[in-house]
Amino acid sequence: MKPFAESCEQNKHPILAVLREEFAQASEVLEIGSGTGQHAVFFARELPHLHWQTSDCAENHPGILAWLGEDGGDNVHLPLTLDVNHDPWPRHPYDGIFSANTVHIMAWTEVEKLFEGVGQVLAPGGRFCLYGPFNRDGKFTSESNARFDAWLKQREPKSGIRDRAELDGLAHKQGLQRVADHEMPANNRILVWQRKEG
Repeated sequence: MKPFAESCEQNKHPILAVLREEFAQASEVLEIGSGTGQHAVFFARELPHLHWQTSDCAENHPGILAWLGEDGGDNVHLPLTLDVNHDPWPRHPYDGIFSANTVHIMAWTEVEKLFEGVGQVLAPGGRFCLYGPFNRDGKFTSESNARFDAWLKQREPKSGIRDRAELDGLAHKQGLQRVADHEMPANNRILVWQRKEG
């Protein structure tokens, strides 16, 4: 039986609208934290010009494979094993990287490793699109995000909603500059960083 995340079903169309724009010139995209695999099969089908590479911790591979087995097209690829704490990053360069709802469930040290890995594999001119809730200037952007952050920290004290400026700082260390900030439903956003050409 395939895993199912209601949030993926709810947010896939708004995210797709942004990815159509941000990945218009891309050809190979690495998804970090593919989760159930729902996003991967949907975006790969709707963006046929892309080769979509799934990845996640090994325990999530069966669910991803179930989705790919039933719904995956030729342009969505079997998952790579990628845990930022200990797995090596691909040696292959990508001109697009996508991740959804990941950095708020990670410890800050893991977020740092995530951006270091992105810095290793994102090609010049490539874009990194990160979806989720984010703080601005050290403050929550909604009461619901504040409640969500409290819930996250009850479950795992090292997790929590990350501040946009702090993520910009990590990106800058990797030679990335933020080029877009898209407002999304339910107090989420997509932040987009680009590696400079050359």
